[in-house]
Amino acid sequence: MQLHIDTGNSVLRCAGKVFDPWALCWEAQDDEVAGSVVISEVNLQAVTPQEAVRWLFQNQKVRQVPVAVIGAKIASDAECADAEALGKGLAEIGYTLLTGGRTGVMEAASRGAYEAGGMVLGLLPGDEFETANPYVTIPLATGIGPTRNSVIARSARLLIAVGGGYGTITEMAYGLHYDRPVFALPSAPVVPGVVRCEDVDSVLSKIASAFLGLGVN
Repeated sequence: MQLHIDTGNSVLRCAGKVFDPWALCWEAQDDEVAGSVVISEVNLQAVTPQEAVRWLFQNQKVRQVPVAVIGAKIASDAECADAEALGKGLAEIGYTLLTGGRTGVMEAASRGAYEAGGMVLGLLPGDEFETANPYVTIPLATGIGPTRNSVIARSARLLIAVGGGYGTITEMAYGLHYDRPVFALPSAPVVPGVVRCEDVDSVLSKIASAFLGLGVN
């Protein structure tokens, strides 16, 4: 399914529909509107989902439903490196990052996004914002403990797992239960229904389709 940026009308098109960047959904133009819009082949630029998402963030007002990066609070150097690269890549495209706001994978992803100029939400299990890692720009203290894993999954547009144990598995399971696309790097636990990705670049490529509501490949 080919995506096109209609530079003449400044919209993203696919299969006769246009993408609403605020509602994050595809809409068919009604006959009255369609009849008044001039679509020129010269103005249609074929793009990949990742290119389309980047264009939307740069040129449209996109509702910032966050992308969640989940993983262990005690993580290996390799897992932290992947998480930091992932946070950086997400921010450079324009996504808002959501994590549990603490240490390990959460802190590494937050650092990558923060240093790339991104917005970082931290949904904290404790009572006070001071428990957030220093890279969280919007700390949200919930006081609900591990129950916040469900809130993270519910709040995200999609989830990406890097490493992790039982807590991460619960977040992955909640994500699937809430019909959220869930992706995982090789270090993450194996959970049926989760899309496995070989590296950070692969994740960034695959999540674009999911963010646009085009399913997962």
